[in-house]
Amino acid sequence: MNIWGIDLGGTKIECAVLDADSLSVIERQRIPTEADKGYDHILSQIKKLIEQVAQKNGERPAKIGLATPGVLEPESQTMKNCNTTCMNGRRMQEDLEQVLGIPVRLANDANCFALAEALMGAGKEYPDAEVVWGIIMGTGVGGGLIVNKKVINGHHGIGGEWGHNILEEDGELCYCNKKGCVEMVISGPALERAYEKLSGTPLKLNVIVERHLSAADAHASTVIERLLENYGKAISSVINIVDPGLIIIGGGVGNIDLLYTEGYERIKKYIFNNGQLTTPIRKPVLGDSAGVFGAALLWN
Repeated sequence: MNIWGIDLGGTKIECAVLDADSLSVIERQRIPTEADKGYDHILSQIKKLIEQVAQKNGERPAKIGLATPGVLEPESQTMKNCNTTCMNGRRMQEDLEQVLGIPVRLANDANCFALAEALMGAGKEYPDAEVVWGIIMGTGVGGGLIVNKKVINGHHGIGGEWGHNILEEDGELCYCNKKGCVEMVISGPALERAYEKLSGTPLKLNVIVERHLSAADAHASTVIERLLENYGKAISSVINIVDPGLIIIGGGVGNIDLLYTEGYERIKKYIFNNGQLTTPIRKPVLGDSAGVFGAALLWN
């Protein structure tokens, strides 16, 4: 038996077919999303891609999972928090089931990332981890919570999210209308804005990190120090609540090696465990495949 997944991105849609038992990849294809053509066109593109894969694979899916850039609101059954804004307020699961003629499960792309990494990626080295928290630290900050190999969607569909908890009450205004959210403090763009505000010069995050490591730029060191301290606070607050057996960090900011050394020490300052921390924190291993693999795993 095969399981099918779709990763719906702002610029591309990817479909993957996995063997349900071995989780080996049978087929993968991508086509452009063409989101500028509207909601109905996105649905038609999803159908088109599935038909292309089915033709090559010689079978059609009996059901399919979909990784989305937003969340399906459990009560209203409409989409929210989508950066592809034409999807917001639409009954996407219901509409797709009508268009495709098969059952559909939707999950936020961060949840799909977490599920795939837990079952197929970094989590394979930690089979006894009952709770896995997969987090995204990149252009935005998000996350997904996996318990006993299942996604925890939560009452409002926001289980595992941490990017809009408040770190700085007088901080930068976020699009969510709060100030000083985690995303406004330790995301990649937030760190770059902080450096430019201090120095008057725009720099990419990787250059800021390099300048800090070489001790050649006091402004860079201020920004990285702020990152490490707030990372420790933000991570510890979630560890104190769900105490995961494994944390996996995706996104561009997650590539900063200091998070796994000095950043790990900062978590110890704030954890409610007498400063003791043994939680493994790892980088992902699936790359950009995690979303589509996680979507397929929603039915496994």
